[in-house]
Amino acid sequence: MTHHVAHASIVYWRRSIWNGSRCVPVLMTLDQGWLRARDRADAELFAVPAGEVAGRLTRLGTLLLTVGGRRYALVGRGATVSPDPSPEQKRGFVDFWAHRTPPTGDGPGVLDQLFNGAAAANTRSWRNALAAGGAGVR
Repeated sequence: MTHHVAHASIVYWRRSIWNGSRCVPVLMTLDQGWLRARDRADAELFAVPAGEVAGRLTRLGTLLLTVGGRRYALVGRGATVSPDPSPEQKRGFVDFWAHRTPPTGDGPGVLDQLFNGAAAANTRSWRNALAAGGAGVR
C-alpha cells in the first residue's frame, strides 16, 4: 500500500564516474504519485508514475534508479568541479515546499554531516520517499 508522499531536493546525476564536471544538478520531485526530474536548463529529464521506477541505494550512498529503461546514478552532492544548481532549480525547490510540509525523520549522522555534506542522508531520504510512494526500490 502506498501513501501520498511529497518530496523534493536537488540531487546530482553522476553521468561519469571519473569526470566530476559531468556530475550535474537535477531538481527531483515526487508528488501525486509522479516522479519528475529537471536539469539545469529547466528541461525535463523524466516524468513517470513512481510505480514505474526501480532502483536501489548502494552502500556508498549512490541511488541507482532505472526510469524508462535508462539508468541514473544519483548522489546527494556534486564534486568540487560540478556545476551549481541553476536559479530555476533553486526556485523550483523553494516553490515546491512553499505550500507543503517538509518531511521529518532521521537526519544525517554526524560523520555524514561533517565529511559528506549530508549527501548520504539526501539519497537515503529519496529511497525512503520512493518506496513509500510505490516505486520498486530497496
